[in-house]
Amino acid sequence: MTRIHVLGVLVLLIALAGCGSTSAPKSADPPPSIQLTATLVSPTNITLSWHDGGTPPAGHIVEYATAPNGPFTILGFLPASQTTYAHRDLMPTTAFYYRVRPFYGPASHTVDVALPPGAYNDQDQAWATPRSVPQAVVKQSTRDPRTASAAAPTNLTATVMNPNGIKFAWTDHASDADGYLVESKLAGSPDFNAIQLLGPDINTCGVVTLPTEKNATYQIRAFYYGQSSNVAHQTTGNGQ
Repeated sequence: MTRIHVLGVLVLLIALAGCGSTSAPKSADPPPSIQLTATLVSPTNITLSWHDGGTPPAGHIVEYATAPNGPFTILGFLPASQTTYAHRDLMPTTAFYYRVRPFYGPASHTVDVALPPGAYNDQDQAWATPRSVPQAVVKQSTRDPRTASAAAPTNLTATVMNPNGIKFAWTDHASDADGYLVESKLAGSPDFNAIQLLGPDINTCGVVTLPTEKNATYQIRAFYYGQSSNVAHQTTGNGQ
């Protein structure tokens, strides 16, 4: 099971076709609320740090590319309390471009899962495939503060399938989510961490756990992406 990971553009005045007048000026996009810096701390190690001055998010997504405009690859979904990320052991003499995106959206209630003893089980795992099961529910917007709480997933259940497998199912109430996140928190951990990224309208999936995840708390989040940070850039050294 795969785990889980902009600049503002000035709007120009456009001449109207077929007449001598021009359109009214449009407002420029607001600057990103996240200010990102990338520091080369050794020839092949880059540390990212950022400040988010916008609406408090559920967390941040750190992404990288080897070209200024991408494509970008997710490095991780991080809790909102984390504001640095170390990208280590990189390819020498290579340009790396980074951006950080906030994500928002309501989460379900939590469920505690204790898996039975046993090693990794590689039997058929068709039950783990994310699916959308038809449900007769009225959906709400995750982005509208008036309806966001009503858009949270409900009726979350966790079924133990084997010593390292859990099947989740929930009621999908979100009309405009970019997707769903399966989030877990191990005993003693202060934060939930996203461990699986799902598409919109999904309401059942499975998780194959690691040996260190026998006991954990889980929740499902209907999420949407916020505005990206600036793109920060560093070029690694020769590694010597």
